[in-house]
Amino acid sequence: MNRMQMRGAAALGMLALAVAASVGVVAQQGPGVQRGRPGAGRSPEFPVPAITDYKPRNTLKVPQHPTPRAKFPVIDIHSHQPTPISPEQFAKVVEGMDANNLRVLINLSGGFGDQLRRGLEAIASSPHKDRMVLFANVDFRGVGTPGWPERAAAQLESDIRAGARGLKIFKDLGLRIRKADGTRLAVDDPDLDPVWAVCGRLGVPVLIHTAEPQEFFEPIDTANERWLELALFRDRRYPAGEFPRFEELLAERDRMFRKHPKTRFIAAHFGYRGNDLAKAQVMLDTMPNVYLEVAAILAELGRQPRTAHDFFVKNQDRVLFGKDSFQPDEFPYYWRTFETGDEYFDYYRDYHAFWKLYGMALPDDVLKKLYYKNSLALVPGLPKTGWPN
Repeated sequence: MNRMQMRGAAALGMLALAVAASVGVVAQQGPGVQRGRPGAGRSPEFPVPAITDYKPRNTLKVPQHPTPRAKFPVIDIHSHQPTPISPEQFAKVVEGMDANNLRVLINLSGGFGDQLRRGLEAIASSPHKDRMVLFANVDFRGVGTPGWPERAAAQLESDIRAGARGLKIFKDLGLRIRKADGTRLAVDDPDLDPVWAVCGRLGVPVLIHTAEPQEFFEPIDTANERWLELALFRDRRYPAGEFPRFEELLAERDRMFRKHPKTRFIAAHFGYRGNDLAKAQVMLDTMPNVYLEVAAILAELGRQPRTAHDFFVKNQDRVLFGKDSFQPDEFPYYWRTFETGDEYFDYYRDYHAFWKLYGMALPDDVLKKLYYKNSLALVPGLPKTGWPN
């Protein structure tokens, strides 16, 4: 049996288990139950489809309000574009931005040194120069050697003074970056303190991606709700023994947040607390220098619309809009989830989530803060005019 056949067999097995559970084969007997549930002991009469093939028609009839364009102009705090970007690429990106009412894109892949400066020049010489800004990145080469903290801090300060509007830290920190002696570079390693201090002193935010979704660190079995994604993408698996654990990484990150109260941090992907908003609330309550952004966690919000609505209203000054991958046809799912009260509509990537989305119906004042006001308050050098009151 080849690899594809093995994956297909595994998928069939998972779906068979799900079907069996639905007809009562694995139903639990609760207190006072006198008999099995209807269907207990039965097996499907027909061949079980592969998990990737089972896409039932939706027979639910409820009002639908597709939202192709954001109600208010938007700053996307989390995007990745080439640096430097070519005129042709920039024009194509702006076309997708205009269709969605995206006013400003923050390109987090700015690099450092010469690459960053060439990126800044490409934007400054473009007819769309007010539509994109760059965040700098850290050069981790040589980390753990004498003098690296001072060199990294000096390079970052130079990049910010050249025009970078903030700092982006990628997920490799904590997961894969090694120090000169071979040990893992922890998120709260003291060698990084001068880097965070530079951002606090110069008044620019740090957008930091720590860890990955919780289930990426768990066994890949029939109880893992991200099974299909993990089966499709080998590089999204973080098995025990090879990588630190999920909560270990987040604990490192939170210690670092608390250690640097004068630096403003934006926790990418909702700090991977989108599936546990109670823990997200603890973050915001105990770390006033921390903000959250919504990139790539729409499926988490859309399956708990009432709880998410209340969280966004309560914390309306601390949540920013971000998308991550720039796919213009995917943004409308965000607008619909945030702006409408629609029920049971599709998510755009079925390997992220097998469930449907529900609208949060956020008030206009909250939408404005989410879409642009909070980013304007955090990121220096963004256009200050032309926004709704």
